[in-house]
Amino acid sequence: MAKFILEFEKPIIKLEEKINEMKTYSNEENVELSDEIDRLEKKLKVLMEQTYSNLDRWQRVQLARHPQRPYSLDYIDKIFTDFIELHGDRYFKDDPALVAGLSKLDGKPVMVMGQQKGRTTKEKLHRNFGMMNPEGYRKAIRLMKLAAKFKRPIVVLIDTPGAYPGIGAEERGQGEAIARNLFEMSHLPVPILIIIIGEGASGGALGVGLGDKTLMMENTWYSVISPEGCAAILWRDTSKSNLAAEALKLTAEDLIELNIIDEIIKEPLGGAHRDPAAAATILKKRIKYYLNHLSQLNAEELINLRIDKYSKMGFYKE
Repeated sequence: MAKFILEFEKPIIKLEEKINEMKTYSNEENVELSDEIDRLEKKLKVLMEQTYSNLDRWQRVQLARHPQRPYSLDYIDKIFTDFIELHGDRYFKDDPALVAGLSKLDGKPVMVMGQQKGRTTKEKLHRNFGMMNPEGYRKAIRLMKLAAKFKRPIVVLIDTPGAYPGIGAEERGQGEAIARNLFEMSHLPVPILIIIIGEGASGGALGVGLGDKTLMMENTWYSVISPEGCAAILWRDTSKSNLAAEALKLTAEDLIELNIIDEIIKEPLGGAHRDPAAAATILKKRIKYYLNHLSQLNAEELINLRIDKYSKMGFYKE
């Protein structure tokens, strides 16, 4: 896959290329350039720190959508073992936009599931760009109930541009499927850990996103609507998506301040797409930490704390 470069990353990529060219020239021509290379590498680190610590909300959205960013299957492969994928909702068909199955985390059994986009055109079409149909949500709750039956904790990786808005999906009960999941997940008697690894758009994310703890990776977004959708409604102009992103307050920093999420998971400098292995290592540590904590609570405690958590969200006046 050709390297994808965001506009604000171009100065960084240009400097990296210059450093690589100097290293190649030094090796091939046997010329001593170590001092100059060291100077440029220090300059590169400073530039990266300055760039990625001052991103606006729209730039975070762009990073969350980076085509080389790790997807659910990438994390499942690096973090879990003995993964056995399970299929179908037992009503209509399987939904490839959701990958789910039994697995182990350092030998401990878990149920893991995640929305899966695609990298090639064929994969994108097969996975429906990570947009789930009703059967995807019904498959998810079927497997969550299976996990509850065998007392397995549930880990959900969220990365979707939204629930599929097609006519067929609406005919088969898209809204009911999402609502049913929210109801059922609210009182499942096992730990549920939710992690936003990319995009967390609207009911598409929320339909598998109700849990005991909600974590967001550093360069992700989570909102009731996408910036493009918001701009189309407010201004009838999707070119104003950057303004919509600012207004929506959809970044991890915004949502932890609003007490919607519980933790921001730091990513390798420059984003998870620059070092997927390191990102997976960091993510695994946080998954283990929270599952160890939640596993100490009994079913009644889990459900009561879950209800209390969501009852405290937002502001209202009677």
